Amino acid sequence: MIEDKSPQRTSIAQLGEFGLIDHLTKNFEINQPSTLKGIGDDAAVLDFKDKKVVISTDLLIEGVHFDLAYMPLKHLGYKAVVVNISDICAMNAKATQITVSVAVSNRFPLEALDELFAGITHAANEYKVDVIGGDTTSSQKGLIISITAIGEADEEEIVYRNGAKQTDLLVVTGDLGAAYMGLQVLEREKQVFQVNPNSQPDLDAYTYLIERQLKPEARKDVRTLLHALEIKPTSMIDISDGLSSEIMHLCKQSKVGCNLYEDKLPIDPQFINVCEEFNIDSTTVAINGGEDYELLFTIAMEDFEKIKGNPNFTIIGHMTQESEGIHLVTRANTRIALKARGWDAIREE
Repeated sequence: MIEDKSPQRTSIAQLGEFGLIDHLTKNFEINQPSTLKGIGDDAAVLDFKDKKVVISTDLLIEGVHFDLAYMPLKHLGYKAVVVNISDICAMNAKATQITVSVAVSNRFPLEALDELFAGITHAANEYKVDVIGGDTTSSQKGLIISITAIGEADEEEIVYRNGAKQTDLLVVTGDLGAAYMGLQVLEREKQVFQVNPNSQPDLDAYTYLIERQLKPEARKDVRTLLHALEIKPTSMIDISDGLSSEIMHLCKQSKVGCNLYEDKLPIDPQFINVCEEFNIDSTTVAINGGEDYELLFTIAMEDFEKIKGNPNFTIIGHMTQESEGIHLVTRANTRIALKARGWDAIREE
């Protein structure tokens, strides 16, 4: 495909704030019966009747959370929605609406925002959520995206972080670490490109890892899967900052300890190969990498037979008394104190 070296660039100043809002939101459709009024008034109006409402919000900042050198704007829009919906899934709830706010500098033409909102629209359609409002403003530097996700659930369905009990089993969905290694591949190729702009990367051997980084998916299916198995988790969290960090959140909130078993960690063969290529320990990445957006949860021991052998879930450990601490049990049966080495948004470099 031949790249257009002179793409159309429409200044967003030509439209003004309200013209821009009309332009960017014209493709959003209302799908949820709980949305009485979406975009177009001073506030959205929702009606959840006897359902409980769950709300989560995230801020994504260029240069901190994403790099447009290798993150296509359409993928960025999609991912921005998904990471918020993942938080709703982690409450065992159903996502229903989102609001979208963006701040952009004048280096972004209208066509760039069209790409961003195409990704947002695709995610909204894929996850059946209504875009009901937001805000647009200018930024002195770079792109900032803030998305708030809203969901619903019956009170008895909601799962918190603080319900894990001693002897509960620790369970995770999917596989771990792939998103982090996808990021390492993209960062390496960026550095190669900066040295030699004529270099064209061959990424065929990294497709799964790159997709996990650029286009993650929220596990909206888990709520249905667990309901069909007649299992309600005792605690749950999504894996955004790394498995070790999330385990420590569950333990702290639930006042329990944990044994995590190295030989039980679910990891993809492509992930193992690329860890070897980068000379990085696969276990270290799997427990600290982050951005997997899988769900980590605990279940009562008596639910073991219901979940045993299910390909959607892997039992990776069990909870203990708080006094026993939080440990990784290695393949050599050595207990190592688990530390949170995942992403910390405030930590100094």
